[in-house]
Amino acid sequence: MEAFKTVKGVVLPIDRSNVDTDAIIPKQYLKSVARSGFGANLFDEWRYLDHGEPGQEHSNRPINSAFILNEKRYTGAEVLLARSNFGCGSSREHAVWALHDYGIKVIIASSFADIFFNNCFKNGLLPLVLSEDIIDVLFESIKDEPGYMLEVDLESQTIITPDGTQHSFDIESFRKYCLINGFDDIDLTLRHKKDISEFEATHKQRMPWLFEDIS
Repeated sequence: MEAFKTVKGVVLPIDRSNVDTDAIIPKQYLKSVARSGFGANLFDEWRYLDHGEPGQEHSNRPINSAFILNEKRYTGAEVLLARSNFGCGSSREHAVWALHDYGIKVIIASSFADIFFNNCFKNGLLPLVLSEDIIDVLFESIKDEPGYMLEVDLESQTIITPDGTQHSFDIESFRKYCLINGFDDIDLTLRHKKDISEFEATHKQRMPWLFEDIS
């Protein structure tokens, strides 16, 4: 997993509450477990006017020009701003994969669905909870400034606006440690690779019958 320290990027405002995982990545795209290639289908049913299917050529699909993700000013956005209960619905990890594959690195909302929130940390995304008052201010600021950018500093746990205003955020210390070091669950386990190898060797000596080929 890529280490996370500081992100300064364009903000994509999704001014909705209760954005569920089926809206983030529709169910027909859940067949693959490759963790990549889902970015083109992020918010698929809002982004396109037709019904998408896996393997479909997206360049020829009719675009929903009214959906904010299709506005040029938000091209390359790395920060997503939303309202309450973001990521609700089914527990599909594909929703986080789609956001990550598109290029989103930070999601700011007033609250998240628990499973989605946990999945973000496991995949290198930073979900941040801010008060509804601050969220309101950020949405208003974006309206008045094309290409509005936020800087998110995980080390100092601050969000910095273009005018220099700083908002602090909370994050559990172990999750912060994992993101800064780029550790997912597998990386954390592999830190003990030597101990694991030594245990396996000893275990094989003590109980060799468990390792016999019985085919």
